[in-house]
Amino acid sequence: MRARRLAAALVVLCLALPAWAEAPPDALQWLYRVADAARKLTYTGTFIYQSGARTETSRITHLVEAGNELERIEVLDGSPREVLRHNDEVKCFLPETHLLIVEQRSTNRQSFPALLPTSLVGLTEHYTIRKGATSRVAGFESQAIIIEPKDDLRYGHQFWIDRRTGMLLKAELIGEHGDTIETFAFTELRIGGPVDRQALQSRPDKAGGDWKVVNIRTTRGDDNQWLFNAPLAGFRKVMGMRRQMRPDVPEMNHIVFSDGLAAFSVFIEPLAGSKPETGQFAMGTINVYKRIAADHLLVVMGDLPPASLKKLADGMEMKQK
Repeated sequence: MRARRLAAALVVLCLALPAWAEAPPDALQWLYRVADAARKLTYTGTFIYQSGARTETSRITHLVEAGNELERIEVLDGSPREVLRHNDEVKCFLPETHLLIVEQRSTNRQSFPALLPTSLVGLTEHYTIRKGATSRVAGFESQAIIIEPKDDLRYGHQFWIDRRTGMLLKAELIGEHGDTIETFAFTELRIGGPVDRQALQSRPDKAGGDWKVVNIRTTRGDDNQWLFNAPLAGFRKVMGMRRQMRPDVPEMNHIVFSDGLAAFSVFIEPLAGSKPETGQFAMGTINVYKRIAADHLLVVMGDLPPASLKKLADGMEMKQK
């Protein structure tokens, strides 16, 4: 009788556990280590990006000094590109067109290895998180963490994490049918200093000639004139801003939504000139959906299934004045 009462009590206790208990605390803690390591460690390395038949190799140098982050990423094959970051300011050099783009860092899509936000609150409500096998990646002993969506609104992920430092060594985005959509993986990595300061210097002078500088102006806050009648479960608005690409074009609204792991952007731009193309598109692994409403072009884009983006965009309408 006593054994039955104890068993019943255990069942009640299990049913009363909060949502975060579904994921072993150890597995979730690994993700917090990833978010912390990519921003607070100094490291240099080479990583490969692969999506379908497309591959791209990049060299990264990341230095943390006196509370500041300095980073340089150079694409080593295909069209030359170079990205320099000093805290939130990002400069993108495009030597082939002699174009330099300067803007404040956007939170809508992080870059490898800093793929995770610092806050993961509520993540287990929409994902199952568990530990996988241990293996070696780029010479480091790694722990695999498997993240599976609980619905069809988002994709899955698999991360391989350095067991000693928490550094993200490899990441895969997993599609709706269990296929790998994209992969980032270090092939060579050194964690810790010293760092050659020359590795953080841009090399635009190699191309010669004059450079056109484009400063993308951003202002915090959107105009709050739009209703989202078909929100995606678990996604919340994390940022709203007004962006102006050039002085001769009107401002557009840029709104970012995130569920703590995946993110998507909504761009709302007044129509000007000819009618733009609409419908579903893909830009690499980023899905895009465009539609016209109330004399505005609505563009929703992110690493989510196309149906999710279409659902949200089709539910948007301008507030009645």
